[in-house]
Amino acid sequence: MRYPEFLKKGSSVGFPAPSFGANIEPYRTRLKKALELIGSKGYRTVPGENAFKGEGVGISNKPENCAAELEGMYLDESIDTLISCGGGELMCEILEYIDFEKIRSAKPKLYMGYSDNTNFTFLLNTICDTAAVYGPCAGDFCGLDSVEHIDDAFSLFTGEKFEFNAYPKWERESLVTEEKPLEPFNPMEKRVHGLYYNGELIRDASESGVSFDFTGRITGGCMDCLVTLLGTRFDKVREFCERYKNDGVIWLIEACDLNVFGIRRAMWQMENAGWFDTVKGFVFGRALNGGSMLNLDCFDAFLEMAKRHNVPVILDADFGHIDPMLPVLMGSVATFKVNGNEMKVKYELK
Repeated sequence: MRYPEFLKKGSSVGFPAPSFGANIEPYRTRLKKALELIGSKGYRTVPGENAFKGEGVGISNKPENCAAELEGMYLDESIDTLISCGGGELMCEILEYIDFEKIRSAKPKLYMGYSDNTNFTFLLNTICDTAAVYGPCAGDFCGLDSVEHIDDAFSLFTGEKFEFNAYPKWERESLVTEEKPLEPFNPMEKRVHGLYYNGELIRDASESGVSFDFTGRITGGCMDCLVTLLGTRFDKVREFCERYKNDGVIWLIEACDLNVFGIRRAMWQMENAGWFDTVKGFVFGRALNGGSMLNLDCFDAFLEMAKRHNVPVILDADFGHIDPMLPVLMGSVATFKVNGNEMKVKYELK
């Protein structure tokens, strides 16, 4: 695994928009504020030409233009690191215009984003053997210095911190609107993990007394994007799993648009494609649209396939579309430690 250099004082941060651009509120104001805050800390900010555009269908520009911007900024030696301007819907359409051989041959560059950015963070791992950060997109850094999980993401991006604890509360409903783009983070709900361990599902780990840990090479991302990539020419997952079979793989998965039946179908698809053959553990983030349907809840949607492997599973973890999100150094060797409802993750660069 190739590990890019982390962001250093005086270095530059590029802001490509390979998915949505910040062309409307609240995203425009949040990105401008984030650029201001990151710049004030002594870093040079370099917005891409598509950063504030919305000229494409579900992405900032035409797919070939988005690809040219992303590849160009990745290969530009004057830009040290990259943070995606946003998530979105159709980043998959840019992939055929990206030369992954050039990306793999270039000096590795740290890239951060989540959601639709799985189309790049995941392929950096599985095609290019390059670590990436699955974490907040650029506009969320308008909360820098005031929101713990945003500060944690920036601390990982700068290489100052590689060990993180689950957060005490999560945000059921954001206060941010078009009219009020800079409203504060609103954590109100107590964090409660579900666990699957030694063949038993524990729906509320608060008083379970269960303690365990597991280690493996971590990868994954947004399930909606992962299953879109599955079976395409960009699917190099089985080769990735073979390269790192001595480590085994920890799959970190979270879902956005998929309902519980979509999640269950996606898990079936990944299972039968052999993606889970070397799994060491699963970590599932809170599903954005994971409400129960027809006697199927989110836990069982994930577990029907996951439990076949008799490995530890953490459910409703602080990852993905429902804040707070723990930053993930995808491609690294991760160790998860669980003690009841508490969870800690540590990333190692090896």
